Amino acid sequence: MAGVVSIDRFKSLLGRPSLTSQYYLELSLPQTEGSDAGFKSALSKKGIELSSGDQENLNLYCTEASLPGSSIATLEQTSDRTGVTERHAHRRVFDDRIDFTFYVDAEKYLVINFFEAWIDYITGDSSPTAGQDADTYFYRMNYSDEYTCSGMRITKFERDSATRGSRLTYNFVRAFPISINSMPVSYDSSQLLKCTVSMTYIRYTIIPTRAATPPAKDTPQPQIPTDFFDPNANFSFSTQQIKSNLNENLFRPGHTGFTDFNTNLGIDLSI
Repeated sequence: MAGVVSIDRFKSLLGRPSLTSQYYLELSLPQTEGSDAGFKSALSKKGIELSSGDQENLNLYCTEASLPGSSIATLEQTSDRTGVTERHAHRRVFDDRIDFTFYVDAEKYLVINFFEAWIDYITGDSSPTAGQDADTYFYRMNYSDEYTCSGMRITKFERDSATRGSRLTYNFVRAFPISINSMPVSYDSSQLLKCTVSMTYIRYTIIPTRAATPPAKDTPQPQIPTDFFDPNANFSFSTQQIKSNLNENLFRPGHTGFTDFNTNLGIDLSI
């Protein structure tokens, strides 16, 4: 039977809830035969020179993300047993897309230009932007090995994950963008411009990471004074103070005090 749970008990059972604001996105570039030179060359033709700092900025601009999920596909058996419907698992189904929302910088419009160039790369368009205005413009889709990436990650962590908590790293296999949402602008009060990109993938894996156990603290032990055993050392103790401390701190109720202590132990501390 459930009883009354105190607030302190509830807090101890709840533990440390995880916070949604502690995560980090790591975007990866498409690679062909282990090299991203082809994709960077396509970006360069679009006027985008992607540096390592730009890649880090893309990761930091991500303001909203989702941790992916999956489900189990089942088959129904309705005629094996009378009145019983059975379900048997036959496949694991991963979510078909994941959405990321990025802040758009005012200097380069890096997020918009980057994902637009990636989609152009998927469709086989490597010509300069001006060529898309021609009446004879066409494109031919690239093969999936050329435009997918397998190094995109989302890491969920906590503020103290480095010392006491854990981390979860979601690694996405063969991911690529499939849509860029429209971004409304207006003459009303200004707001931050955000770009939402939907990406798809074939599956994800989870890599749990435990925090390293912090080293034990080396607590110094109390040291005996060097002159404690020196017979020539001059220690000045007050006998009356010793009796007072013993009577107040060492004797339980029922003892008669320092006199009883002397009698039972056969110790004479009188002057």
